[in-house]
Amino acid sequence: MSSFFTIDTEYAGLKQVASAYLIEEEGHGIVIETNTTHAIPKILSAIENHLIDVHRIEYIIVTHVHLDHAGGAWLLLEKCPNAVLLAHPKTAKHLIDPSLLIKSATSVYGKANFHKLYGEIKPIPKERVRVMEHGEFLDWRGHSFEFIYTKGHANHHFCIYDKKLNGVFTGDSFGISYPNLENGKSFIFPTTTPTDFDAKEAIHSIDLILGTGANVCYLTHYGPIQNINHWAVDLKKGLTLCHDAMTDLKNIPKGNRLSFMESKVKEMMQILAEGNEVSLTEKDWSLLHLDVNLNAQGLVYAFEKSEKYL
Repeated sequence: MSSFFTIDTEYAGLKQVASAYLIEEEGHGIVIETNTTHAIPKILSAIENHLIDVHRIEYIIVTHVHLDHAGGAWLLLEKCPNAVLLAHPKTAKHLIDPSLLIKSATSVYGKANFHKLYGEIKPIPKERVRVMEHGEFLDWRGHSFEFIYTKGHANHHFCIYDKKLNGVFTGDSFGISYPNLENGKSFIFPTTTPTDFDAKEAIHSIDLILGTGANVCYLTHYGPIQNINHWAVDLKKGLTLCHDAMTDLKNIPKGNRLSFMESKVKEMMQILAEGNEVSLTEKDWSLLHLDVNLNAQGLVYAFEKSEKYL
């Protein structure tokens, strides 16, 4: 009999912000998403608590290379010596040789903050990585996993549809929805972080997810959500608002673009929250602050990199 578990990885010390998933079949397991190196003890504890031997973890899957999804993959593979990492080809490349990944993130955060957020990152042996192509299937102990490339958030992103669970592990392609807002309600909003945001592709990715016929999405940020057709409408509305805000950037001086876009991202979140009768408190905005900043950075970066949105 199969079992399914959501693991709170407590990213950046916060509860219910980032999740990993554990699927168990007859004592064998698959882990989807690893978060950072700091999260691996929590994932290993979940594996042990559910009576799975680490030698019987057979696959570890990451949706894309962003470090809050894949930064701990190398260490989890070390602890699960028989596991194979399944990844998008562009993700696999940077996990086998993470030097550019580390250099880029360190330049953004600085060495001290990089280590605090992500810990150590080591190369993964090439022979322990399997690249999954778009539309490829993996049959595993009664599950049929379909790998679907989903651009928009990142061009190295895929989602995984599990036919047995009739659910999709969406990474960042189906937005963010935190369950611990103060009034006990939730809403969903798109994630447009640097450096590959593309509104048109992001909307297409939502349609690919809906096209599976799934009735649940397993978000990395955070946890399973149902009623996905309703949330898809909100995500597309949010992406359209982001696109519209980008078209306004041509009239904004370069030095003011980030603050302008942060105000637009907050406005987008406010609209989506109010549409779901969510009243955002000061504490909620404190939780959402990092997403506001990163989403705004991604939108400004995409605008300055290309004029295809205009």
